[in-house]
Amino acid sequence: MAGCFKMAGMRWSVVRSFQTFCISPNISESLCCLFQQVRLKHQNYPRLRNPIWFVKKERTKYEEHLTQQNKSFIRDVVHDKYGGPPAIIGGVSTYQQSPLKIQPMDRGSWFLGCRRSGLIARNIGIYPMWLKDGTRVLTTLLQVVDNHVIRYIPPEEFNPPRTSVRNPKSKRRLGCLLVGAESADPQNFTKEYCGLFKDSGVMPTKILGRFLISPEAVMQPGTPLYASHFKVGDYVDVRGKTIYRGFQGVVTRWGFKGGPASHGVTKTHRRPGNIGSGGEKARVWPGQKMPGHMGNRYRILNGLQVLRVNTKYNVIWVKGQGIPGGTNSIVYIYDTFLPLRKPKEAPHFPTYYPEDEEPLPDEIYSENLHPFTAPTIKYEENV
Repeated sequence: MAGCFKMAGMRWSVVRSFQTFCISPNISESLCCLFQQVRLKHQNYPRLRNPIWFVKKERTKYEEHLTQQNKSFIRDVVHDKYGGPPAIIGGVSTYQQSPLKIQPMDRGSWFLGCRRSGLIARNIGIYPMWLKDGTRVLTTLLQVVDNHVIRYIPPEEFNPPRTSVRNPKSKRRLGCLLVGAESADPQNFTKEYCGLFKDSGVMPTKILGRFLISPEAVMQPGTPLYASHFKVGDYVDVRGKTIYRGFQGVVTRWGFKGGPASHGVTKTHRRPGNIGSGGEKARVWPGQKMPGHMGNRYRILNGLQVLRVNTKYNVIWVKGQGIPGGTNSIVYIYDTFLPLRKPKEAPHFPTYYPEDEEPLPDEIYSENLHPFTAPTIKYEENV
């Protein structure tokens, strides 16, 4: 019987001989079914599982033939349920949110190596700033628009789509915090998608993002998140999707020099040339730089310093201009993973609560940054 279970790796001719053995009346039907399953069994590749918030978002819009009175009634019901009519928050048209529905959770204490939540922001452009010594630095403006906590999944219940291949049953020490940004009219979304926001009391949002956090950094659903979540001087990592360039050649995609422009060159000005796959190799090596689709990939820029924070419009100035994505693209901001730039002192933990702390000024500058309200030139009289 031990030899029968090795049929999955044998050739089909040998399997057919075993198949006649299974059909004999001396063998039970259950055993025959077992052999049949072994024969058709393929290699068990790990499959990607969709998370719980991966549901159909957009619904089919069609003409419902409603009167203007019915449309206004539905609009009033939505406003009463979610706390009020549309409003301008941080310079962006959105909706006022209702108070928290769940009782406040116990706040943990910060420790070195603790992971807290991040923010969802929009890249609104590049702006020059000057240091006090006169050095000009380029900064990127990231606006945090209407961020709220949607759901928290504890470590024992969180089942990520990708698991560790070496130790798939390892104990998980990080939970999952679901954050939404930019509230919108719930009539534009499906019933399944709106059900994700039922417990938080927050209007359905256009954008969802998840952050892996420590259990001590948990926040109750419905908690608003502001740009003051990060302090001036902190280092953050920014994750975004690069601009999609379509199908490009090697000169645009990889920066190849190309061939000569003249002197006997015919139709090979921007071609890659020899890829060096001759001889004993006789194949294309994996990772070979060739034409293909360029962009539309998530990339992370690590170790960006926060130079300025505007608490009125929820804008963060980070040092650098190489953030993935174009203007008005969505980015995800969180504490940096670089070992030498991780926070050594306690940040706003688990986030900034305006009701528990002193009010912050509208503009917060770094110590080395020159504020525009300060004078640039000082005259002194020689005595």
